[in-house]
Amino acid sequence: MTGVLRVDWVPGSDRLRGTCHCGAAHVADGPVEMWEWLLAHPVGHGAPVPAPHPEPAMAGASR
Repeated sequence: MTGVLRVDWVPGSDRLRGTCHCGAAHVADGPVEMWEWLLAHPVGHGAPVPAPHPEPAMAGASR
């Protein structure tokens, strides 16, 4: 389950402030920029990132 993502208007300006459920905040000029940041910020939120798997060696290959 994901937490709440919040976007609110910064009083006295034309800017938006977004707050991620992890507590990180970002200020942007428009809603597209704000939602792109919120939806991409940061992938996994501290969840372990799987290590990339090396390519399997070809059995019987000679060089």
